Amino acid sequence: MGLALVHGRARAGIRAPAVQVEVHLGGGLPSMSIVGLPEAAVREAKDRVRAAIQCAQFEFPARRITVNLAPADLPKGGGRFDLPIALGILAASGQVPRDALRDWEFIGELGLTGELRPVDGVLPAALAVAGSGRRLVVPMANGAEAALSSDVEVRTARTLLEVCALLTGNRELPQATAPAQRAVHGVDMRDVRGQAQARRALEIAAAGGHHLLLIGPPGCGKTLLASRLPGLLPEASEAEALETAAVLSVSGRGLDPACWRTRPFRSPHHTASAVALVGGGGEPRPGEISLAHHGVLFLDELPEWDRRALEVLREPLESGVVTISRAARQSEFPARFQLVAAMNPCPCGWAGDVSGRCRCSSDAIRRYRARISGPLLDRIDLHIDVPRLPPAALRPDAPEGEPSAAIRARVEAARAIQHARGGTLNARLDQGATMRACRLQPRDQALLERAIDALHLSARSMHRILRVARTIADLDNSETIATAHLTEALGYRGVGAVDAGPAC
Repeated sequence: MGLALVHGRARAGIRAPAVQVEVHLGGGLPSMSIVGLPEAAVREAKDRVRAAIQCAQFEFPARRITVNLAPADLPKGGGRFDLPIALGILAASGQVPRDALRDWEFIGELGLTGELRPVDGVLPAALAVAGSGRRLVVPMANGAEAALSSDVEVRTARTLLEVCALLTGNRELPQATAPAQRAVHGVDMRDVRGQAQARRALEIAAAGGHHLLLIGPPGCGKTLLASRLPGLLPEASEAEALETAAVLSVSGRGLDPACWRTRPFRSPHHTASAVALVGGGGEPRPGEISLAHHGVLFLDELPEWDRRALEVLREPLESGVVTISRAARQSEFPARFQLVAAMNPCPCGWAGDVSGRCRCSSDAIRRYRARISGPLLDRIDLHIDVPRLPPAALRPDAPEGEPSAAIRARVEAARAIQHARGGTLNARLDQGATMRACRLQPRDQALLERAIDALHLSARSMHRILRVARTIADLDNSETIATAHLTEALGYRGVGAVDAGPAC
């Protein structure tokens, strides 16, 4: 019976579900059909596979060929099934041994000459294969990426003929190896002059995983400060780095395996749409918030963003995931990022500046700040005024700021305290854990309640203030939240919250 079974992997979000490629050779007029919910690129595989088999000096069977991609209800897209389909045809026709296919999985697109071309989403496939106990064959160009999964044996090939030689026992394919990590020399906090309050807020944000809003005139250093936050964060763990790399792998934007441990810093332009932020498309791809997973998402000129684009951030800021639903499928992407936003205080940008050059009316300022909804501001823990620096602070001989390495050491110590206490960062504590970890003295509780009433803040804001106070106490290595910790945390909510009005 002309039947063969080959193992492959589909792509569904950042998952790589198993696909069995069943090939049957039957009687009747020569033809080839592919079933199992294939998309256009998969249906076109019949022509690529035929040419590749013939160019590799194998015989393409002149029979009725049926290729079934199981499970049938899982959409299959891209050229990743070319190699499994070609091997299934060769095995069903007896040109390669069928038993040799049992312990391998195959991914790769075929050129007309039989050359193996790279595909996206190889890292999630390698991570999934590691749990199956099988080995994996990928195109040579995908080898370094697949080798990031250290729990699976990955072999690389340049052509269909090399894969067939492996199956017939005539040669061994080279084993994929992960490249040496390349040092990424990022920007350093020592470049930031002055701005003591903003530097302090960045340290607190890094220590507790809090979101941050910077408000100041043009050229005061908001973008400079935001770009320094990734350098204050601890090095990503292997699990975090693999998650981030898997998102980049399926995005189609290219993954550099030599920099996979680097935390991402995404800075989309304010003209980006809601789909660009959360992801989407006919075949769902991750957006900017997922590409910033375990890193930093920086939104400059916040009031200039389309309001609908900003509102899609509200749920991912709370849940850490984004779900994209389509008629035929539903994809879920991780989106556990730190948001850093920047804005001017008014349309001209100079409200509150000591120069007094602002001529914006109070109504114009109110309308400008009302472009950002209260519920979104409510989810940002730290609101910081960034004033314009005097020229003397920018002299070449002015003192440098504290380096990132020194601040990162304090951040790591504070995070260790948080993980020992609650197993997670303070910004991610739920309501019950917040009440247990952030108990106040009676006089401090009364102070907090008076501040909530005066600033018209919501219950969510109160919990976020408590979490920020807890982070400040952790940076001081204090077991309890003192009055100084609470008052500092309250000071970080008095800027944007008051001007925006109460949260809805």
